[in-house]
Amino acid sequence: MPAGRSRGLPANSPPAPGARVYRRKRRSWAGLIYVLPAVLLVLVFFVLPLCMTGWMSLHNWPLLGESRWIGLGNYIALWKDRGFWRALSFTAYYTVAATVGLLGVGMALALFVERPRPGVGFYRTAFFLPVVVGFASASLLWAWLANVDSGLFSPLMRMLGITESPYNLLATFTPAFWLVTGMVIWKMSGFYMVILMSGLQSVPTDFHEAARIDGATRTQRFLHITLPLIRKPIALALILSVTGSMLAFDQFYIILAGGPQNQTMTAVYWIFNQSFVSFRLGYGAALSVVLLAILLVLSVIQLRLLRDREDGR
Repeated sequence: MPAGRSRGLPANSPPAPGARVYRRKRRSWAGLIYVLPAVLLVLVFFVLPLCMTGWMSLHNWPLLGESRWIGLGNYIALWKDRGFWRALSFTAYYTVAATVGLLGVGMALALFVERPRPGVGFYRTAFFLPVVVGFASASLLWAWLANVDSGLFSPLMRMLGITESPYNLLATFTPAFWLVTGMVIWKMSGFYMVILMSGLQSVPTDFHEAARIDGATRTQRFLHITLPLIRKPIALALILSVTGSMLAFDQFYIILAGGPQNQTMTAVYWIFNQSFVSFRLGYGAALSVVLLAILLVLSVIQLRLLRDREDGR
């Protein structure tokens, strides 16, 4: 009798029901073991801190000493905190400006490097290169460039005849705001270029050829063929841009330190001040929970607005 063949059973007989159940359980346990490290990471670095933040938000939690349960007291105080609402209003203003700039520049770069052309590899690398620079390093670089004494922007403006004397870009709100926004667009537009370029390359060329034969212009093809077909990459880029802008902190802390006159204080910057400058950890946790809820609502709204029609049944 050949090895491995059961006595009295044909060679091609199906496995017993018990063996099939055992194999399914074995595959299930193997899958759980494979995903266990990722599950542990999510639990340790997301779920547990989130639960701890929610618990802290219900307490008067000083840096030193014992915490005291106050229920919804932090959330009630939040509604009367004008500083937080000013910071949130500025954050929304910055989010709109940064998102329009990032998606606009990212789409322009994606259209430029989408198709093969001489030097396209160099252009893609050059446009993406600022993405690998950390936000802190990029902020320090642009803070030096904007320095009125030792930077490059002020002499360049004088050389171009824009100003007649040294001009401090960080002294007033408007130039300081657009300087930081420009830094973010310079640094992150290459990232959104990659996302949008992947969507552009997935559009079938047959659609464009048929529209070109029918006499559609390039603008019409872009508006009525390309944009509807890259709805999902645009939704991803939009959500990432809005979320990242709402959580902006490094650039405003390093370049402007909230100035001039605390006019560039973002929501995360205000939470940082309340938590680690005023040592109101419970109140800072409540502010963080509210900001998280705002981000969830914004993400859901964006997904509903940009989902495909066939997905909206």
